[in-house]
Amino acid sequence: MKYFGLQSQIWKNNTNSVLILVMFPIVFFVLTWFFFFFISFNSEEHRTISQINQNFLLTAPFIIIGVVVWFTIAWFSHSAMINAATDSKPLARNDNKRVYNLVENLCIATGMTTPKINIIEDDSLNAFASGINTKTFSISLSRGIIDKLNDEELEAVIAHELTHIKNRDVRLLIISIIFVGIFAFISQAIFRGLQFGSFGRGKKNGGAGILIALLLALVGYLIAILFRFALSRKREYLADAGSAELTHRPLALASALRKISVDPTIEAVKRKDIAQLFIENPQVNEKKSSFSLTSLFSTHPPISKRIQLLEQF
Repeated sequence: MKYFGLQSQIWKNNTNSVLILVMFPIVFFVLTWFFFFFISFNSEEHRTISQINQNFLLTAPFIIIGVVVWFTIAWFSHSAMINAATDSKPLARNDNKRVYNLVENLCIATGMTTPKINIIEDDSLNAFASGINTKTFSISLSRGIIDKLNDEELEAVIAHELTHIKNRDVRLLIISIIFVGIFAFISQAIFRGLQFGSFGRGKKNGGAGILIALLLALVGYLIAILFRFALSRKREYLADAGSAELTHRPLALASALRKISVDPTIEAVKRKDIAQLFIENPQVNEKKSSFSLTSLFSTHPPISKRIQLLEQF
């Protein structure tokens, strides 16, 4: 398998990513409708489809308001959240002029505004990009990746992260993280309510309704995770291609990925949803294969396959 041109790859991945992203709210509303459908069987008198649709339409505005409020809060607080979850701190120019020179030269070559540069004080090798607009775009590099890669390799990694920013990958990934967070919050809230007995008391069929809601929330959470992981994996291939196009040195990125694969683990990263932002999974190494059930839940494609594609570039 060879890359068939960056613009074609961008078009293909962007189309697939938009389709995946559109599925998030669709899944949310479909599962809400199914809640009213299944709960009707548990009521004293069976409701018709028309009545189920009416209940759904009456509830939909409240769902939309709740999602919008959640989304707005997460949208404006995502930078602080990600920095706290990765222990990422601002890197001053005087602390490392080499990194600033590499980033600025690449930004000049692509006509991009230079993003903020952060550092993670960890000897392991990893990096990620984040942000939703020019004011919040940033690149975070671990101490290990700065110290252990040569200039060509580090430049290739930075170009990879700049491609994520240029193609708005980071914005899409953050949106997907927010949607997954909604399903996770609902599932956890219902589960804890059942655990502590705060749901279903004093109502004849309340317990069954809560169990149905929990089951559907878990289904939504699973589907959302699969969508999010698929979105993340597709974007990594595109960013690798973008780095190769920008630096004209695909083998430099391949060499960097080999070194990163030896020790990508960042101790500060505890959240799985943040892990997908990195150039390689920063948590416990995932065992990846070209096709398996576990590969569906991988945040990144197999690094060996990424290296193979870069060698064919």
